Amino acid sequence: MSQENFGFETQAIRTQLERTQYLEHSVPLYLSSSFVFEDAEDMRASFTEEKDRNIYSRFSNPNTTEFVEKICKMEGAEAGYAFATGMAAVYSTFAALLNAGDHIVSAGSVFGSTHALFTTYFPKWNIQTSYFDINKPETIESFIKPNTKILYAESPTNPAVDIIDLELLGAIAKKHNLILIIDNCFATPYIQQPIKFGAHLVVHSATKLIDGQGRVLGGVTVGSADLIREIYLFSRNTGPALSPFNAWILSKSLETLAVRVEKHCENALKVAEFLENHSKVKKVKYPFLKSHPQYEIAKKQMSLGGNVVAFEIEGGIEAGRKFLDKIKLCSLSANLGDTRTIVTHPASTTHSKLTVEERLAVSITDGLVRVSVGLETVADVINDLNQALN
Repeated sequence: MSQENFGFETQAIRTQLERTQYLEHSVPLYLSSSFVFEDAEDMRASFTEEKDRNIYSRFSNPNTTEFVEKICKMEGAEAGYAFATGMAAVYSTFAALLNAGDHIVSAGSVFGSTHALFTTYFPKWNIQTSYFDINKPETIESFIKPNTKILYAESPTNPAVDIIDLELLGAIAKKHNLILIIDNCFATPYIQQPIKFGAHLVVHSATKLIDGQGRVLGGVTVGSADLIREIYLFSRNTGPALSPFNAWILSKSLETLAVRVEKHCENALKVAEFLENHSKVKKVKYPFLKSHPQYEIAKKQMSLGGNVVAFEIEGGIEAGRKFLDKIKLCSLSANLGDTRTIVTHPASTTHSKLTVEERLAVSITDGLVRVSVGLETVADVINDLNQALN
C-alpha cells in the first residue's frame, strides 16, 4: 500500500518518523541542541553532506523534519525549511534569493511587516519593489523590469480577503522567467495548493490556521528543491530555525487541520451570509459569497472560502472603534486562525500608520472590520456581532 496514494488527512496523520526502540505511538520530542557521531569518519561524512543526518538543531531536527515533510506532501512540494515565525520565513526566503540591484513585483495588498521589508529595509540593500493593483491584473506585466527576479502575492489577501488569479501569476512568471512566491497562510494547503498553478515557493505563517489554537509561533517555506537549497544554506548560517518543541506542536496540529478548517469555513460562510443581510453593514467580502468580485476565481483555485470575513460599517474609524468596544464574546486580538473568533479594525490598529490613501489602495476603508471566524457555536458568534452592530 503506497503512502503516496493516501488522502490528505491520512498523509497528515501517518507521515511520521520511524519509531524508536520504545515503539511509541505518538512521535516523541527531540529536545536536543546537537547530535553525536559514531566516530571521526561519521562526523567528517556528515559535515561534507555525504551522509544525510542530523548535526545541529539549527540545521535540522527530527521534529522539524517531520513537520516540513507533512507540509511538502500537502502542498505538492519537493522540499522545505521551517522557521521560528511566519515573518522569519518571508524574510529569509527573499534574503536568500535576492542580490543588491534586484527588483520585486508584488501585489499591493500584503501583510504589514512584509510591506515594511519591501519599503524600509530592502531598499537599504538596493532591492526595490513595485506594487500592482490586485483589481487590475492586466497591469502586472507593465511593472516587470530587466532586473525583476520575484513575483509575489498573498491570496486571499490580508485583511480585505481579495483573491488573485494564481494561474495568471504562474503564466506571467513563466513567461518572464520569474520566481513566483505565494503566501498561502489564509487558505492553508487544505484549501489551496499554489504550486499546481505555477508557484515555485509557498510560504506559511504556521502561527495561524496550521497551529489553529493560538499556542506557538512558526513559519515554513516549501517548493522546488533547488530554491529551497538556497534558503536552507542562508538559514543554516543566519539562524531563524523553528524550535523542536514548536515543530512537534505544529506537526500534531496538522493531524486535525482538515476537520478544523472544514468547520472554520462552514462557520465563516454563515457569518458572511448573516452580515450581508444586516442593515448596519455596507458591504461584505468573503471568497465564497457570490457577491465577492473575484468569486469565480476563488471557486477555481480554492476548495473552501477560508475562515476570514471582511465587512464595512458606516461611520468610519470611530464607528469601528465603538464596534470593538461592544464586542463581548469574540476576542480583540492581532492573531487569526484560532479556535476563538477574533475581531480587528485595521484602520485604527494594524494599518493605522498608513495614510488614508495608502489604505484605500489596498481596499482598507475606515469602516473595515476583519473577523477570523473560530470554532464556537456559530449562533453565539453571530449573536455577539449582531448586538455589537446594533
